[in-house]
Amino acid sequence: MPKISDIEETPNPNAVKFILREPVSNGVAKSFHSVTQAEADPLAKSLFDIGHVVSIFYMDRMITVEKDDEGDWDDLLPALAVPIRATEPVVASAAAAAAAVGGSIAALASDDPRLLKINEILDEKVRPALMGDGGYLEVIGLAEHTLSIRYQGACGSCPSSLTGTLMAIEGMLKQEVDPEMEVIAV
Repeated sequence: MPKISDIEETPNPNAVKFILREPVSNGVAKSFHSVTQAEADPLAKSLFDIGHVVSIFYMDRMITVEKDDEGDWDDLLPALAVPIRATEPVVASAAAAAAAVGGSIAALASDDPRLLKINEILDEKVRPALMGDGGYLEVIGLAEHTLSIRYQGACGSCPSSLTGTLMAIEGMLKQEVDPEMEVIAV
């Protein structure tokens, strides 16, 4: 049973981040935006079942829960802690760790060297900051000079991720990878 080490606010007022002492995934990011998507995942389903939950993101020792506007954190936090504590921690395996390297399926399936460079930059300069705020960024694909990304966790509905953060990522990638790079969030 994972122990909750801390609960942190995120820049998104409708999202909180639970920091755990034991991992609930082996470096694989899991993101759910509806109870239907979460049906096969016991942890995510149990969190949606509490009510007022609109998205769940978890990876390693972090779980980010986003609530609707009607939900009240004073009521939700104690209720959310119950299924989190009841979840069995995962034991790291070499295969799972290898699968988590690279930050995106698109990079693993592509022969475009720009995607590898993009993921290296994101892993070094962007993803740690997003994870600190309870979020993550997945690369969906690269077509010509357009990079498609998906924000996850607290970043998924945070206004700053769709403006300032997106512009900063695009500027960084223009400078370090391709001066014609355009980054879009899908």
